[in-house]
Amino acid sequence: MNQVTKFVWVVVAVAGTAVAGAQMTQPGVDAAAKASKTPVIPYVAGKHIYPEIAAAPGDVAAALKQARKEHKRVILDFGADWCGDCQVLDIYFHQSPNKEIVDKHFIEVKVNIGREDANLDIAHKYGVPVHGVPALAVINGYGKVIVAQDNEFSDMRYMQSSSLTAFLNKWKK
Repeated sequence: MNQVTKFVWVVVAVAGTAVAGAQMTQPGVDAAAKASKTPVIPYVAGKHIYPEIAAAPGDVAAALKQARKEHKRVILDFGADWCGDCQVLDIYFHQSPNKEIVDKHFIEVKVNIGREDANLDIAHKYGVPVHGVPALAVINGYGKVIVAQDNEFSDMRYMQSSSLTAFLNKWKK
């Protein structure tokens, strides 16, 4: 093997290792916290934060109307009370600076997905496949999808609130 061939093989091997390592860890996840199964923030499991399942269509319609009137975006939070990651996301939504960003730029709607068997039609309408919760969608006041995520926050209990802050800042109006 000549020097150039050796160099190319080393670059390919290093790049492959870096890519493989990146795929193993979800962005924003504290790997040590996840490995030890220790949430980065304490939360109350099962706290009632999501409305009744039947409320979702009306809640979304009301939010769209309010968003048009206030020139804001709607953030749809698909989750359920049983979901620990949803509980942590709710805590982060109410912490500074996230609360201020949401209040200024978004209308938040919590959509109860039951045991991942309810309101899936709403999730799918806005491009959220619900392969894990919580899952978020940001839409404009007319229902146009700005961004739909699947399971980026499904390990929220092992993530810092800054992950939500970055998401909100990226998608605010």
